[in-house]
Amino acid sequence: MSFSTPIVLSGPLREPKQMLAEQEYGGHVSIHDDDMAEKLGFQAGPIEGPTHFSQFAPLLLDIFGQAFFERGCISTHYLNMVVEGEQVRAFAERPQAGSNRARLWAEKADGTPVLEASATLGPDHGATLLEERMAKLRPHGPLVILENLQVGMKGAADEHVRMDADQHMGKLYPFSLNDKLKVITENSPWYADPSASPWGRPIIPFEMISVLAEYSSRLAKFPVKGPAVGLFADLEIRLIDGPLFVGEDYIIRREIAALAESRRTESYWTRSRIYDKTGTKQVAEVLLNHASLKHSYEGYDDELKRLSA
Repeated sequence: MSFSTPIVLSGPLREPKQMLAEQEYGGHVSIHDDDMAEKLGFQAGPIEGPTHFSQFAPLLLDIFGQAFFERGCISTHYLNMVVEGEQVRAFAERPQAGSNRARLWAEKADGTPVLEASATLGPDHGATLLEERMAKLRPHGPLVILENLQVGMKGAADEHVRMDADQHMGKLYPFSLNDKLKVITENSPWYADPSASPWGRPIIPFEMISVLAEYSSRLAKFPVKGPAVGLFADLEIRLIDGPLFVGEDYIIRREIAALAESRRTESYWTRSRIYDKTGTKQVAEVLLNHASLKHSYEGYDDELKRLSA
């Protein structure tokens, strides 16, 4: 006998920790600073969105096995911010027989939705959640903060990056991997113990892959106007020939994948392709929607009038 009943896995309630209170970019503090967040009308500085990826890792290991850490993809649209002290639970719906796609979501303790996502196992991922969302983007009007960007624009140069265990990840991410592992919601010996890792080396947790990908983003020199306060609205992390390893050298090449706007934001989607140190083999890819708050950019309305004239 077989059933078509959806089977849902869930993890425990966790309290993710805020690690970006001292984040700085463009010469100013970010939305993760409590004072800045409150100034912009938010309750407090939110937890960084990629933090929630860790709560899905045990569920996806159960569904897809070790292979998910080699060629898995998490594609996420954020719905509501989480502040430190709030509890979050992750859910994953098992794929139907023959499918390589699982539906993911996370909720606060009171049921408030935090994010929705798809998880797929490659190499054939089909259309991920964010690819589906990008296909539905409406034409935008004149852009102010992003006036000088164009779809297809590439980063200025190859970016050489690595993540050592005790490496401070800069002003964008003012902490190290070791700092993160002290507070990560779901820890694993795979992240620090070579003898415990199936690959014989510590691997970078899913949530820290976005840190690696953004660490050198300033080198792309995309001409985004500022200062303006931004946040992650969508994030996809795709492993192609993973996992990514601690202490390994990588090369990142970026391009603008899409431009969009909403009532409150202007957004640019970047596709960051991560290659091995030779630059010949792609091992991962990160798709990120950077949403800049219009009202955080001084003179926005005046510039919009100029561009609309």
